[in-house]
Formats: sequence, C-alpha cells, structure tokens
Amino acid sequence: MPEILHRLTIDAPPEEVHEMVATKAGLERWWTGREVGGDEIVGGELLFYFSRGDEAAAVMEIAENTPDRVVWHCVGGPTDWQGTAVTFSMKPASDGATTLPFTHADWREPTEFMHMCSTHWASYLIGLKAGLEGGSYRPWPQGEVNRWP
Repeated sequence: MPEILHRLTIDAPPEEVHEMVATKAGLERWWTGREVGGDEIVGGELLFYFSRGDEAAAVMEIAENTPDRVVWHCVGGPTDWQGTAVTFSMKPASDGATTLPFTHADWREPTEFMHMCSTHWASYLIGLKAGLEGGSYRPWPQGEVNRWP
C-alpha cells in the first residue's frame, strides 16, 4: 500500500521529541495550532481541530506510545485517511540529537490528496524541528502550504 515517508534529524534529545509527538500540548505547538482533544493513553483517541469549527478534522486512536515510537490509527476524518497509520520513531543519534523517521502508511491508493498531505507533513515536521532547535514552530495555519478544495 502507498505510504508517505519522511526522515529528519532534530538537534534535541529523543525524550523532547517524544513529548512533542505524544502529548496534546506538544501536538498543539507544532501541528494544530489549537487545542487537541481526547486522551493521551494507548487505546484513547486524539481529536485534531484545524479550523474554527467544532468538528474534529481527524481522529486518531493511539495504538502505541513508547519512548522510541508513537503510532496512531486514523478512525475519523478525511475518507482517504481512515484506516491509515501514522508512526513517529525516535532514534537517538550519537551527538545527542534525534533521528525522526515518519510514516503515514496504508493509503488505499496514491491520490492527489495523498501528495498534498505529504507536502503538509513535510512542512509541519520541519516546523517541529525548527521549534525544538530554538526557532519558531509553524503549526496550522502557518505550516499550511496547500489548500484542498
């Protein structure tokens, strides 16, 4: 099945990167730019809001949350996302940095929407890197580089 893959090195320890991808407060800082709902526990669901509406744009069930890996399964949101899996892996580098392989897997087919999502993920992940390295995070809408009709 098609998947989105990104890999970056962040000059921050793995535990700091983990906090940013595993907690609602962290996700709000670099991805959504507004409150994330739900529960941060394995089996819980995270609700992601990107607009001013009250309906979650995406709902992710937390399938795994360990110090070196966070996995979500999409259970609500865009049709193309439903049934996909998002994985953040934190790999310590010898210099105290973290290598972050990212995967958004199990797409049914490669579509224009998938390509747009790949670009968005890259933008938001670069914002995560920038923020953890002392610069500015670029959550939605600053990190948005494309609009879907």
